[in-house]
Amino acid sequence: MLRCFISGNPRAWENLLPHIEFAYNRVVNSTTSHSPFEVVYGFNPLTPLDLLPIPVLDDVLYKDVLEKASFIKDLHNHIKLQIEKKVGKYAEHANKRRKALIFAPRD
Repeated sequence: MLRCFISGNPRAWENLLPHIEFAYNRVVNSTTSHSPFEVVYGFNPLTPLDLLPIPVLDDVLYKDVLEKASFIKDLHNHIKLQIEKKVGKYAEHANKRRKALIFAPRD
């Protein structure tokens, strides 16, 4: 993706890197059905402004943190099951025409 954007000016790559990284981290992965950002933080930001912290009260924050941690754990368990299911499908497809090798003694 970086190559497409810097084709006109190869020296501009370090200015474009944060924008390309943000775009890459928002793309949904076919295996997990979630973006890398969503896997880590539990939500998918629309713009970089969505990453700014929102000031909240301490008692509300503590309750929200526990709920958020529980949500992230559940999300990670769900994603783990999705990955295992997808890997099983890949293995089934790869082994579809595979023949079992049976060796006799002294082969």
